[in-house]
Amino acid sequence: MPLFSEEPPSCVSPSHSSRSKNMAWKVRGGDMNNLLPVIAFFLGAALTAAFVFLGATMDVNWRFSQLAIWGRNEQAKPFAELAELLKNASMEDNTVIVTSINKAYAAPGSLLDLFLESFRLGEGTARLLDHVLIVAVDPGALQTCRSVHRHCYLLQPDGGGAAADLGAEKFFMTPDYLDMMWARNRFQQTILELGFNFLFTDIDIMWFRNPMRHIAITSDIAIASDFFNGNPDSLHNLPNGGFLYVRSMNRTVEFYRRWRKARARFPAGTNEQQILARMQAPLTRRLGVRMQFLDTANCGGFCQLSGDLRRVSTMHANCCTGLANKVHDLRNVLRDWRNYTAAPPEVQRRGGFHWTKPGRCIR
Repeated sequence: MPLFSEEPPSCVSPSHSSRSKNMAWKVRGGDMNNLLPVIAFFLGAALTAAFVFLGATMDVNWRFSQLAIWGRNEQAKPFAELAELLKNASMEDNTVIVTSINKAYAAPGSLLDLFLESFRLGEGTARLLDHVLIVAVDPGALQTCRSVHRHCYLLQPDGGGAAADLGAEKFFMTPDYLDMMWARNRFQQTILELGFNFLFTDIDIMWFRNPMRHIAITSDIAIASDFFNGNPDSLHNLPNGGFLYVRSMNRTVEFYRRWRKARARFPAGTNEQQILARMQAPLTRRLGVRMQFLDTANCGGFCQLSGDLRRVSTMHANCCTGLANKVHDLRNVLRDWRNYTAAPPEVQRRGGFHWTKPGRCIR
């Protein structure tokens, strides 16, 4: 419907002056109709920006209130070092890149070395190392971390017990592995409670470009999927918690609380990722959390191997078990990337580069 409707026709012929006015009005009305799509576009953009700004302002206010509460809370004292490390490592928007290691992953030539090397080989990723917090789960890993990186933190086990038993390789879905995954989940919630956004990345993920450019500004949670179904909004994608961005908000903290609480409703051998796959639809609906699944063409892995090195940001050794197998095949990934970046720009643009098919990983 036009913004202004014309008067109904009259049986009496208008005078010359009135006819001129009507003609002028029609010209202006036509111009207005031509401008309506432009006005609607800018109005929509302005409203979207206003809502994003309002939401960001509310979240900043909530973040400051959380920090104040933690500052006055006796239970927060053990996290004073963590809060300081997060502050030192954070970007301008309070986002920190977080990964975790144990002694086996931090050994010379193991996953930590490959992880750091990928940042140095990537396009514009070396500077991101200033924003990476490496969380060690045992003292040996902490010592190694401090020898090669700036931001390191020792995660103490629940109950204050010894952490030395966490230094060995943890095999997929064993009780020790599950305990380590749920401890990681609780730690991520703590980061949110301290008022920081995080992008968690498994140590067996290689970084070649900045993946944050693929995360929508409207997403509260952005997560990888082993097999992407083509729709980033589809909750039928199965999540992979090894690559996970979460914005610090009251609703995402509550999301984590309910996610962890749901563990009691599932069999003892269920990991946090399987529970998330079952709970993501009801939790996002009840809490109003906006969840995005990342395209494997950009944030990929061995499960669904990206075929275009011109697009890839990260490469995950998923669908792969065994530390030695991961190290072997990720070395091939780094070799493939070196070959690609060493080629002349015109050769890179033509494409045709492919990853070496994982040879040691169980798929």
